[in-house]
This record gives sequence, structure tokens and C-alpha cells, in this order.
Amino acid sequence: MSKKTKRRKLKIKNLMAIFLILILLLGAGCFGYYNISLGPADKSAQDVEFTVEKGESIRSVLQRMQNEGLINDANMVLLYAKLNGLTDIKMGTYILNAQNDAKTILEIVNSSTAALSNGIRLTFVEGDWAKHIAQKIAEGTNVSEDELLALWNDEDYIRSLMNDYPFLTEEIFNADARILLEGYLCPNTYEFDRETTADAVTRKILDQTLNVYEQFASQMAQSNISIHQIYTLASIVQYEASKIEDMKMIAQVFYNRMKNDMPLQSSVTVCYALDIEKDDDWFKCEANPNYDSPYNTYMYQGLPPGPILNPGTEALEAVLEPQNNDYLYFMADVYGDGTVYYAKTYEEHLTNVEKYLK
Repeated sequence: MSKKTKRRKLKIKNLMAIFLILILLLGAGCFGYYNISLGPADKSAQDVEFTVEKGESIRSVLQRMQNEGLINDANMVLLYAKLNGLTDIKMGTYILNAQNDAKTILEIVNSSTAALSNGIRLTFVEGDWAKHIAQKIAEGTNVSEDELLALWNDEDYIRSLMNDYPFLTEEIFNADARILLEGYLCPNTYEFDRETTADAVTRKILDQTLNVYEQFASQMAQSNISIHQIYTLASIVQYEASKIEDMKMIAQVFYNRMKNDMPLQSSVTVCYALDIEKDDDWFKCEANPNYDSPYNTYMYQGLPPGPILNPGTEALEAVLEPQNNDYLYFMADVYGDGTVYYAKTYEEHLTNVEKYLK
């Protein structure tokens, strides 16, 4: 064999080797991308509702999932679905989360039992007013906001609930209360049927309120203030603070003021009294301490007629387990990081206001 022929064969072998390496690298890259595509699309995502429409193709469903950030690559997930027999997606509304990988999401929409039963998932957060909760329910079910608010203010109806829900007491029936069940609609995530009744919705919420109440029932029984007062004070504490440590401190400040026969002078009670619809910002609350309402704790001594919002578990805990202190005043640095500053005298309080709010 001539040298020229040998060189030609060697060159061909080298080219084949290079080509093989490129094929392997390309394959490894594709395999890597394939695996990444099947992983979680967002590791900090929240649950969302996703509906598969009747007769919708799997390609269409996966493309919408990609558009909504639930999966990384619709084409790669479609390939995986075909290879693993997960193409039999079912019509319905599902709770999905981008923290899950494609396999988990496909298994959910392939399941005949995973879809919500003509239902909707709604979340009520700590600090929601009853009217806000009613609005959310009305947007997702056949029950109207007006129907709910009327029921939540119906004394005969609420009396019919009292045997099942011991946190509902006679003190609720205050003529000055805006909404009788305000404060007792426990923040949580609920699943409701889209076709339901105001009573069914109310009882589902109150069942969760009961679960939380039972955690604190023995402490409430030993408290120096009544159940209604506990929920009312917890609602003020919830509105005033966001951190549990501040909730406990502020709860004690209010106890100290009541012990010293001082009005609570909580601006957030004015916010509820004003019921500002469009722009419920703190300055308008601060600017109206003379607004005449039984909820205004600048004008009226003690606690207002009832809760001013629906408090969470941490606010109830703070009222039942306050952090001992001898402060009488507090204010939050709303222009800064929200730090709460406490004072024992009015002069010290004015100094804090001048320093952090001017």
C-alpha cells in the first residue's frame, strides 16, 4: 500500500472519529437539554388552577402550560409523554405547580380523579375584610356578594350556628357592628363548588375557624378578656403589625393602655371606620382621628364593637401570649423598612415620629 493511500485512510479515520465525537457531544447536549426541559419550571412557584378544555389536544395543552410557566419546553414534554404513555389527558380543572417536574404534572392531568369536582380554589389572606372575602367568593361561584354579606349580618342565621361554633357568642350581636361575622372568617385556602349556597360556603369557612379556635380554646377560657374581645384585639394587632414578634409586643402595648384607662388610639380602627373603597392608605387613616364612629378608638374608649378584619393564627397567638413590656406607644417606620419603634412616654413617642415619619 502506498504512503498516499495510507495517509488517505488515516485522514478518513480521523474525520470519522471527529464526526463520532461530535455526534456524541450533540447527543449528550440533547439528552441534557431533554432532562432540563422535564425539570421544574419555577422552584418558587405557587399553586395555580389550570383547565384542560373538552376536546383539546395534548399539544395545545402543553403549549399553554409552557406559556403560563408551568413547564419548560412543550415539545420535549410532549416527547416524554409519548414515550411514557402519558398522552391520555383528561378534561377538567387541576391544581398545578411549576415546582413539580413534567412527569408529575403529566400524571396529574392524566388522572381521572385529580381534577377539581366542578370546584374553585380561593385563598383568603390574613387581614382580608369580610367584604373582600365575599367579593372573591362571588367571582368564582354562583353566590353573590350581597347574599353573603346579608347572611353574615343575619342575627337569626348566626344564632342557628352557635351550637356548632362555640366561638360565636352573644357579644357578637352589637348594634354598632358593621358585619357580625367580621373577624370569624378564618384566612386559609378553600375549595368551593362553583354551584353552591351561601350557607355551605359559610360553614366551610367556619369549620376552619373552629379548627384554629380549638388550638387556643383552653387559653381563651383562662383569658381575662372574652372570646369576642380576643378576636377583636387580634384583628387590630393583625392590621398594625406584620411580624409575629411585633404582634406580641403591640398586643401588650394595648393591654398596657387599657390597664391605664387610656384609649387604644389605633389608626387602623379609623381605616375600618372610614371604609375607604378606592385607596385605603395609612395617611388617610392618620388624618381622620376625629371621624365619628364607634370603631374609632381615638374617640371611644376600649375595644371597638367587633373585629376590623379577619385575623390569622399568629395574631390570635399574640393576643393570648403577648410579650411582656411597659410601653404605651408605638409607631412603624413606614418610609423605611417597617421597623416598629416603642416608647414609654408621649414625649419619647413624638421623638420617634419626628425621626422616622418626617
